[in-house]
Amino acid sequence: MTTAPVATDPPPRARFDLRRSFSSIRARLLLSLLIALAAAAALVGGITYRNVLHETEALFDYQLRQMALSLRDQGEIAPNDAAALKDEELDFVVQIWRIDGRSVYATRAHRALPSQAVLGWAEVTVDGQRWRSFAVAARDKVIQVAQPVRIRQGLAADAAFRSVLPLGLAAPLMAAVLWWLITRSLGPLARVAHQVGEQDAAALAPLPVSGLPDEVAPLVVALNALLDRLGLAWAGQRAFVADAAHELRSPLTALKLQAQVLRRTPDDAGRLKALDALVAGVDRASRLVEQLLTLARSEPGAPAAATAALPPVALADLMRQVLAESAAPLAAAQGSRVELEADEHLQVPGDAAALAALLRNLVDNALRYTPAGGRVLLRLVAGLPGPQITVEDNGPGIAPDERERVFERFVRGGAAADTAGSGLGLAIVRAVAHRHGASVSLGDSTLGGLCVSVQFGGLRGGLRGTLRGTHRAADSA
Repeated sequence: MTTAPVATDPPPRARFDLRRSFSSIRARLLLSLLIALAAAAALVGGITYRNVLHETEALFDYQLRQMALSLRDQGEIAPNDAAALKDEELDFVVQIWRIDGRSVYATRAHRALPSQAVLGWAEVTVDGQRWRSFAVAARDKVIQVAQPVRIRQGLAADAAFRSVLPLGLAAPLMAAVLWWLITRSLGPLARVAHQVGEQDAAALAPLPVSGLPDEVAPLVVALNALLDRLGLAWAGQRAFVADAAHELRSPLTALKLQAQVLRRTPDDAGRLKALDALVAGVDRASRLVEQLLTLARSEPGAPAAATAALPPVALADLMRQVLAESAAPLAAAQGSRVELEADEHLQVPGDAAALAALLRNLVDNALRYTPAGGRVLLRLVAGLPGPQITVEDNGPGIAPDERERVFERFVRGGAAADTAGSGLGLAIVRAVAHRHGASVSLGDSTLGGLCVSVQFGGLRGGLRGTLRGTHRAADSA
């Protein structure tokens, strides 16, 4: 038993994708130039054809007139001339009439010849055949020279066609030249695409700009800027992962040791003490993980909506919320005092959760590094060009030569180096501030300690500034 063959579709690669072919710049340019070339050739060919037709017709008319005028001065047509005029291959017909209308001569007898003369130019139709004639009067006779219009038009059309034929033959050559020129002109784009495809994700080298056309150079410059930003972000992420792994290793090791101590402790009092130490270690590890996640969400490259498109955040309400939820318990445990001075009407567009993390880290740092019974002052005032938040304390502060370095991840300067912490607070503050177009600066407080100022609207190109901060952190790592 035989089975009929089953028809199958051709493989996808064998199909002609018309939409894709016309999405090519080369195909579009070639099609557009070929259409323009064809239109120009048709226009030039049409005009040339028409002009040659008119010129050929005028030449034939000139020949008719000259022949008639040349016979006008002859008394009689010589036998040799008469024999030449009777040649069947001669298109012209010569007729002579007397003044009384009697025909005295014709080059050849034919019933379709014009039977009467009209002085000057005329077109007559005899038995369905049109004739173009010129007649002139001379002494006692009328001489007329005529030619079939069909022959005139055929000869004129042949001459016109031969005049435009080179243009048609040159069109394919012009198309091939256009294809070569377009391919050569688009060569830099193909070279740039190849160079981008050869880029190593681990080392994004800039593309060469020299020798590129003016239309391609801005694209390559923009690509290099993008590659530079991607390289900085990639380096920052590598440094972040390495630092996070290093910092998490110590608390996890401590938790493991505390769990082992808890297992080996025989009495209830010792077990309770070990359990408290284990809970404190879990709290520290949880805070470190929370800060790492907050910093990761604020780092460049993290998916987030544009802050300018977010709804405005009432800063005074947000500051009171952070103080009530986070600062109040720690301040009460230390016997410290936290004060708030805020302009109630100040708002900024942004991410409320991220801004809350910024405030929480500022207040938490101030309370942790301020001695028990200390004082922390929060201010929210209208500044230029936007609202300004300041957090002041009466702690030990940070030396001026260390103030820029403490914004790096896992770095704690001055007296803070001896205090428990992760060194991520100010890094989170700067990252969140840069996302919201704000600048962060450290100075001396009127209370005797450190003053941290966050100026909104004071930073242009916040993402670029964050990238530079990331780059410094990557270098230091």
